[in-house]
Amino acid sequence: MSTLTKSDMIEHLMSHLNLTRQEGRCLVESFFDELSESLIDGKEVKLSGFGNFELKDKNSRPGRNPKTGEPVAVSARRVVTFKTGQKFRQKVDERLFDA
Repeated sequence: MSTLTKSDMIEHLMSHLNLTRQEGRCLVESFFDELSESLIDGKEVKLSGFGNFELKDKNSRPGRNPKTGEPVAVSARRVVTFKTGQKFRQKVDERLFDA
């Protein structure tokens, strides 16, 4: 199994849309900048047919250091979650089960 990187995305845009490397890089970076800024501003990001990125608040809780077993406090924090959209989930399931 391989990993999709920003560089792979740029290459794909270059070959399919005849963009220069600089144009492809700008497009990819702009997309991720917009996504990040929206989440930082507290907005939910909904990508139709793909899924939703949401911010969730997690309460502080007791935890432990896995190396030493010592108890530690895990502080409250805000995390980004992703929930796949139904169309995307169906498309992935079709590919997984057809293979």
